[in-house]
Amino acid sequence: MVRLLVLGAGSRGWVFAQHATSLGARIVGVADPRPERREALARAFGVERVFADWREAVEAPPMGEGAVVALPDRLHKEAAVALMERGYHLLLEKPIAPTWPEVAEVAEAKARTGRMVAVAHVLRYTPYAQALKALLAEGGIGEPVSVQHLEPVGHWHFAHSFVRGNWRREGESSPFLLAKSVHDLDWLLFLLPGEVARVASFGGLYHFRPERRPEGAGERCLACPEGVERACPFSARRIYLEAYERGERGWPLDVVAYPVTREGLERALWEGPYGECVYLGRNDVADHQVVALEYRDGRTASLHAEGLSWMRFRETRVFGTEGEVHGDGRRLRVRHYLKGEWVVDVGGEGEGSIRTGHGGGDLGLVRAFLAALEGEAEEVLEPFAEAVYAHRLTFLAEEARRTGRVVVL
Repeated sequence: MVRLLVLGAGSRGWVFAQHATSLGARIVGVADPRPERREALARAFGVERVFADWREAVEAPPMGEGAVVALPDRLHKEAAVALMERGYHLLLEKPIAPTWPEVAEVAEAKARTGRMVAVAHVLRYTPYAQALKALLAEGGIGEPVSVQHLEPVGHWHFAHSFVRGNWRREGESSPFLLAKSVHDLDWLLFLLPGEVARVASFGGLYHFRPERRPEGAGERCLACPEGVERACPFSARRIYLEAYERGERGWPLDVVAYPVTREGLERALWEGPYGECVYLGRNDVADHQVVALEYRDGRTASLHAEGLSWMRFRETRVFGTEGEVHGDGRRLRVRHYLKGEWVVDVGGEGEGSIRTGHGGGDLGLVRAFLAALEGEAEEVLEPFAEAVYAHRLTFLAEEARRTGRVVVL
C-alpha cells in the first residue's frame, strides 16, 4: 500500500487525496495552516499525523513513499526540493514554481536525488487525450502540421480565481498564463512534439479595470443597486449565493467559505475579496492571451487562453497532410480528405473543469503516479523534462508578450 503525505488541504489537495484513497493508497499525514481544512481532511481519510506548518511535516521522520504538493504557487519550489531531499517522490501541482530559476532548482534537485516528480499536467491523462494521441500516431490525418487550441477559462471562473482569488496579482502567485495554461502549452507539445524555434505572444488585462466599472456600482456585490448587480455577469451573488440555492456545495463555494453554509458565504461576501466588485483594480494579471509557436521544422501551434468565455471543455483543431480533426473533450470529429468524415465519441464529464475532475485527468494522473510508486510502471505518462520544457515556453511567451517581440530559442 502506497503511503502519501499531503501538503495543502484545499481543493486540489482534497481531490488528490480522494482519488488516491479510492485507488488503495493511504494518507498518512496532512499539513495546512487552516485548522478547519486540515482537520476535515484528516477526519475524511483517517489521517493521524496533522501539521499546521508544512515545514514541520517535512522535517518529521519520513512517513511514506510519496507526497502531494498542493500548496500556494510561491511555496512549490521550497517544498518540492525539501521533500525530495527527505526521500519522497512527488505529485506536484502546477506550476512547478512561479519563476524559471526556481523551476531549474526543482529540476536540479530531481536529478540529484533521483526522485520521481509527476507534474499535474492533467490534460494528458484523460481518455480523450489518449484517443486523440492514438489517432494522430496512427496517421488518421496524415502528418500533423498545425494545431489551434482554445482554453475557455469561463467568465465567472476567471472572476473567481484571477480577479478576486489567489491568482489575481502576479507578484503574489504567478502570471495568468503560467497559473492557468502551462498545461495547455504542455498539451500542444503532447500533440505536436518537437523543438520550438520561436515564440510570440499578445494579450493583457483588457476588461477587469476601474474605468469599466458600471455607473452606480457598489464596491461589494451585496451592496450594489439591484439594477446594476443583476446586469453584471460577474455578480458574486449569482456566482456563489444562487449556486448555493441550487444545491451546489463544492468548488468554488468551498474556497469562499468552509464549511459551506449560507451564513458563511454571506459573511465572506461582505468581508472578503470574493464579494468585491471585479472593477476595483485589485488585480493585474492578463484576462486574455494568445501564444504562437513555430517549430524548427516549420510546423506551428497556437493557444488562446480566454478569461472572457463560456466555461466548457477545451477545444483543439489539428491540421494534417491528409485531413483534420476537431476535438471538444467529448468527441473527435475527423474530416479526411479522401475517406470523408466520422466521429469518435470518447465520453467526458461536465465542462472539463476542476468541478468534474478535468474530464478524468485528475484520476488518471493519480492512478499513473501510484502505479509508478508501486513498480507497475517505470514512470508516469509525462517525462519530467517535458513538463520543464512546457514551463520554459510559458516563461518565454510571457517575455514575448511583455517586450513586444518574437523570442528566439
